[in-house]
Amino acid sequence: MTEANKTSEEPVFMSHLIELRDRLLRSVLVVIVILLPLLFFSADLFTYLTVPIMAVLPEGQQLIAIDVASPFLAPFKLAIFTSIFIAIPYLLYQAWSFIAPGLYQNERKLVVPLLVSSTLLFYAGIAFAYLVVFKLVFGFFYAIAPDVVNVTPDINSYLDFTIKMFFAFGISFEVPIATILLCWTGMTTPDKLAEKRRYFIVGVLIVSMLMTPPDVVSQLLLGIPMWILFEAGIFFARRILPKRDKDDDYDDEDEENSIMPTEVAAKAATASSTVSTGVGAAPERTDSDTETTAVEEEFDEPYVEPTDEEIEAEFDRIESEEDDDEDDDGSDPQSLEPEKKPE
Repeated sequence: MTEANKTSEEPVFMSHLIELRDRLLRSVLVVIVILLPLLFFSADLFTYLTVPIMAVLPEGQQLIAIDVASPFLAPFKLAIFTSIFIAIPYLLYQAWSFIAPGLYQNERKLVVPLLVSSTLLFYAGIAFAYLVVFKLVFGFFYAIAPDVVNVTPDINSYLDFTIKMFFAFGISFEVPIATILLCWTGMTTPDKLAEKRRYFIVGVLIVSMLMTPPDVVSQLLLGIPMWILFEAGIFFARRILPKRDKDDDYDDEDEENSIMPTEVAAKAATASSTVSTGVGAAPERTDSDTETTAVEEEFDEPYVEPTDEEIEAEFDRIESEEDDDEDDDGSDPQSLEPEKKPE
């Protein structure tokens, strides 16, 4: 790389870094702006968060705080995560805006639908975890608890568990977007994804095992929606991207037609000369054309490199033929030399 190219690429790279820094600062600023009013309602937010677990606890029982600062830190952490959840549309918009200059015009048309759908799916995953999963999981946990155990969860442990589940289900519900993006970028096709369905199901079970508590209920509640969303992603990928597939097939046909074999080109030239000279008039065939056709027919088959055994066998055959020729002559090659006259 020359010095001129290096100097021209450095300002471009620095401009990308500056743009990335600006977008990250805007994202952090938006999260802080949303966080400030939520701090005044952090206690109420935590109360709403404890509704699923309070529904399965015995009447009159509440959560406990083991650490000294837990009554303050737990609602404060919840307010921070809530501000991030609320700012998800703006964060995704900043990410898409940073990538958009590198996309083509037809690819930018899918940015807005994907941005809206990814935001809605993330919120749908959080709502599914809060309204369905928590009720079933907590009910299962405390139904199998021994009678001698007094269930009194800590607020920090409960907050960590719920935030982890929110992120797990929110990100898992983005499976259709990931499927469409894989097909959109050309890395795979909907048919290939459908053929590898069994591997995806195994991967879903492994992911749900790692992202959820070690119980069958929560793993199935995460794995089954991911599988359904994967099928939905394949369905929408086939509906959204058929035009691109047809265009690709058309381009392939054009490329195949543009590379005409030699025989087809010769026939086309013959037909054109026939039309130009008159109907029924056949062009004269020269010796060069006959020789060219013979060479083309000879080299129609692809060249196969001979093996070492075949080369040795060919050498042996040549040597045996030379020996046979010498035996047929019946004379020694040295005898053919002229006799020297004695001095």
